Amino acid sequence: MSEFARRVANGLGPWFLQHQRDLSWRRTRDPYAIWVSEIMLQQTRVETVESYFEGFLRRFPDVGSLAAADESQVLAAWSGLGYYRRARLLHAGAKYVASELGGALPDSAEKLRKIPGVGKYTAGAIASIAFERPSALVDGNVARVLSRLQAIEDPKLQDAGAAGHWTLAQQIVEAGSPRVLAQALMELGATVCTPVQPKCLVCPVRSECAAHRKGLQDVIPAPKKRAPSPRQDLWAVAVRHRGRVLIERRPSEGLLAGMWCLPLIERAEGGERATPAEVAAATGVTVQAIETFAEPVKHVFTHRVWVMWPCRGEADPAAEMAQETGRKGQAETLWIAPGERPVGGIPRLTEKLLERIGY
Repeated sequence: MSEFARRVANGLGPWFLQHQRDLSWRRTRDPYAIWVSEIMLQQTRVETVESYFEGFLRRFPDVGSLAAADESQVLAAWSGLGYYRRARLLHAGAKYVASELGGALPDSAEKLRKIPGVGKYTAGAIASIAFERPSALVDGNVARVLSRLQAIEDPKLQDAGAAGHWTLAQQIVEAGSPRVLAQALMELGATVCTPVQPKCLVCPVRSECAAHRKGLQDVIPAPKKRAPSPRQDLWAVAVRHRGRVLIERRPSEGLLAGMWCLPLIERAEGGERATPAEVAAATGVTVQAIETFAEPVKHVFTHRVWVMWPCRGEADPAAEMAQETGRKGQAETLWIAPGERPVGGIPRLTEKLLERIGY
């Protein structure tokens, strides 16, 4: 262990114990609860996770209850958090733990990584926070802290996957309580060593920070250049029948996999409206004239942007049998009344579309 890592640990530990935020998942040592929190926190704001964490645990208080649940129940409890693949992986991981590990999470990062959906960072977080095992963890916040502490100017060495970061993080968590120091690294990056305008004056390890000494704290890490996300324009079709509107469950693979949404049709550039023929092909329902809405609904995924143009049309009364089948080819469909929602819930994107059309 380096003397530098020891000094950083000595500064971080007392600071964290005094200044840590009071977060729900910090009030427990339950490995399962900590696992749930770490999955929820991926790409999601702390404030949002706070509003979902305790409710999810009330619904699924342990690995066994989560493993035994239907996927629709898990997605319903997750509805609104977004990035639903995380919920599916958490569910798959719980099934693995229940069937292969007797329902108990292992206490080492190496064994934790064998669980579906548990990567290097999550394994380190669970092992260190729940089990006090000195296991490194490096996410974007921690990578930024370590890059500044060492004044790393090479962008290739600033990333969370950089081997040097994992080595130093390992040395730091070995220099005291792994549970305290692992959380302290994350907390420092989240609240003090922030991406813009870091609060160097209140930093507990300012004296160890090479970037601060060199005046580089505002340029390390280097801003990442991201290519613009591809945009896809879609018609979001609201087919109405007897006051109800048709929704369908999306395919089991791809964006919003297995979630309920209005039927979507590719919108040609400059297209003024979806045609009745396109709607019939997409929904299996013959419709009369199509009404369009002027303003689209935009939804940003991690690597793609959907711009959805709501349109609606009344189902042809003559197509009575088609309306009641509940199937459209291989897609599962439902007719819902205003304010009604399917069992399992709907993603925020669908909620926005239904709000736009008055449902």
